[in-house]
Amino acid sequence: MRSPAFRSVALGARRAAATRGFATTSEEAPALNLEDLKKKVELSIIEKGRGYYLPYEKLEENLKIVRDRLKRPLTMSEKIVYGHLDDPHGQDIERGVSYLRLRPDRVACQDATAQMALLQFMSAGLPKVTVPTTVHCDHLIAANTGGAEDLARAQEVNKEVYDFLATCTAKYGIGFWRPGSGIIHQIIFENYAFPGGLMIGTDSHTPNAGGLNMIACGVGGADAVDVMAGIPWELKCPKVIGVELKGKLSGWTTPKDVILKVAGELTVKGGTGAIVEYKGPGVGSLSATGMGTICNMGAEIGATTSVFPFNDRHRQFLEATGRGEIAKAAASYQRNLLPDRDAEFDHHLEINLDELEPHINGPFTPDLATPLSKFRDEVKKNGWPEDLSVALIGSCTNSSYEDMSRAASIAKEAAEHGLKVKSGFTVTPGSEQIRATIARDGQMETLSSVGGMVLANACGPCIGQWDRHDVKKGEKNSIITSYNRNFSGRNDANFATHAFVASPDLVTAMAFGGSLLFNPMTDTLKGADGKEFKFSDPSGIELPARGYDPGENTFQAPPADGSGVQVDIKPDSERLHFLEPFKPWENKDPVDMPILIKVKGKCTTDHISAGGPWLRYRGHLRNISNNCLIGATNIANNETNNVQNYYTGEWGAVPATAAYYRDNGHPWIVIGDDNYGEGSSREHAALEPRYLGGMAIITKSFARIHETNCKKQGLLPMTFRNPADYDRVRPDDLVSLEGVVDIAPESTVTMVCKHKDGSEDRIPLQHSFNENQIEWFKAGSALNLMSNKSKSA
Repeated sequence: MRSPAFRSVALGARRAAATRGFATTSEEAPALNLEDLKKKVELSIIEKGRGYYLPYEKLEENLKIVRDRLKRPLTMSEKIVYGHLDDPHGQDIERGVSYLRLRPDRVACQDATAQMALLQFMSAGLPKVTVPTTVHCDHLIAANTGGAEDLARAQEVNKEVYDFLATCTAKYGIGFWRPGSGIIHQIIFENYAFPGGLMIGTDSHTPNAGGLNMIACGVGGADAVDVMAGIPWELKCPKVIGVELKGKLSGWTTPKDVILKVAGELTVKGGTGAIVEYKGPGVGSLSATGMGTICNMGAEIGATTSVFPFNDRHRQFLEATGRGEIAKAAASYQRNLLPDRDAEFDHHLEINLDELEPHINGPFTPDLATPLSKFRDEVKKNGWPEDLSVALIGSCTNSSYEDMSRAASIAKEAAEHGLKVKSGFTVTPGSEQIRATIARDGQMETLSSVGGMVLANACGPCIGQWDRHDVKKGEKNSIITSYNRNFSGRNDANFATHAFVASPDLVTAMAFGGSLLFNPMTDTLKGADGKEFKFSDPSGIELPARGYDPGENTFQAPPADGSGVQVDIKPDSERLHFLEPFKPWENKDPVDMPILIKVKGKCTTDHISAGGPWLRYRGHLRNISNNCLIGATNIANNETNNVQNYYTGEWGAVPATAAYYRDNGHPWIVIGDDNYGEGSSREHAALEPRYLGGMAIITKSFARIHETNCKKQGLLPMTFRNPADYDRVRPDDLVSLEGVVDIAPESTVTMVCKHKDGSEDRIPLQHSFNENQIEWFKAGSALNLMSNKSKSA
């Protein structure tokens, strides 16, 4: 029985929540009713009747065990994560140390990464997936002339891949969203994300679903295969970064500016190994889709994921998207969807939304954050191209109904003054539902009438799928987008393009200014009548008053029995190829290995395995390996895709040199810089080095997903114990690794660098392998280990 003092505190907390209008801590939420948690509520309306239900009863059972063990207040993200533990009784739980074994509620794959994931799943020999899984066709549609034409061309060019995905998903019980349906993260948000859930997805921006109070993490395909096969997902117990939001958004400041500010504070690696948990009274001024924007771009700070606490904005969005029963169930479970009052965070930030200014981040990195009031000076000081070539809005980060209606309000005001855009201007609806709704409600017509080109419901230029013609390769120019990522060459394969990231509001306004120097908050434009005017503050509608228009039905549900479906792969295909298992480790320390490349500076997964036209080969490991590390800068000559063959002395392409080493029996290594492998979750950045004969990737530090991907594929990702030892390694060294035969959790491996002058350096390396991951390495890959266990069962 609760004490009078406890009841008094609880009553006070609930009164504070009532005054504020929403609860911010668990103490302010109603007590759980266990009978409510037992009610069967369908996990999604699309999967109705398939036996998938909200897991709240099981999650509470697990949490009770964890609370009794830890005896401390929990953050909201801890509640969601620990509620999904495979073994809540025996699991070691220590932030930043333990490896958690978790049971996700669902898996999502986009079409580019799904190809390799499904090929790996087929190798496992299982009849169907064990958890709800979907595949989304969004990455293979190139932007060129406009939505309908681009989609038609993609369906023709990619027919072979789409047929494979359609038949493979049908065979193994997977939902399939056909091309034109929209971007994976928008589809998930509209149909599958639910408060308190745990999802993994083969795309780095999977955390978008955190805007609907879900722990959603980007992973490589091999991780997805494990979960699809019924194996627990392994994740190092995340630290928790708390971001306290105070005040209220207004004027030109948007949710995008919150994450642009956070990226500037934490940098591209500041969130590594941590969940960013937003909290505080300021959360109440954000829409659910606005929260999704913030969580989506949390990937750019290296965070495991980002998440918001459940509130009434989530309920409204769930109801608007036909999921009222889920909203009702979540409200009854709200106490576990909020942090405890005295929960401790590993790091804490505070942002006052009343004082937050619109930001523009870039170029070349998403954490170079500049307040709008200072941006003009930065442009001039750094000599960035002032003329704006193209402004692009949409993408998975910012293509909600609210985003599009705010952008349309700016375009409407400009049109009333007789203006059209001065720069190129593209609009990407995030889903068929958004496209159909803004077409019905007039926003699309408004944006088109001022010169906007509406692209297909797909990723398009955000991931480099942009057949751009207005500038030549190598020509310096500036673009501004509402996207999430702006690495060199990311959007258009032109490394001279200066890409900046901002809110859709600023991007749209600057399209009319035609210059990076234009500030819509202070500057005026001249209307067609010759009179000066200044833009009003943007205004938007959070949810459509007439409800969402679903548009064309683009979903293919799997048959009840797919065993008779024949998966379509042509024997002579250049785009799809069955995988051959990698060779197991030879149980000896590797000696005298050449360094394929010593990478200088930033090396993202785009540099390791380029996107754009190379997406064509995502299902064909041999062919796509011809792009391995071609974007990385070689410290030996400051060039890309030009390395010296240790044995022949010839200079040549990185993939060809790697293949020479492999074919002549010389395993090789890569030396990397800081935060190696940041960016996309693409596991091809690990598969390609492994296929080409790589043994180890040794860096100052790794991005989380890429390090895991390397382990999964049988590589040795290791880091210098002293990052300064990077400078002791010479590009023409031969390298041996001592201690691999005795590798164990937290063991030291010694790197012996034999220099050409006859001297040598002995450098201590560290690794993050646990016992299970060491077995992956020994077997040659995690998939090999799974297959070996299946055969012996």
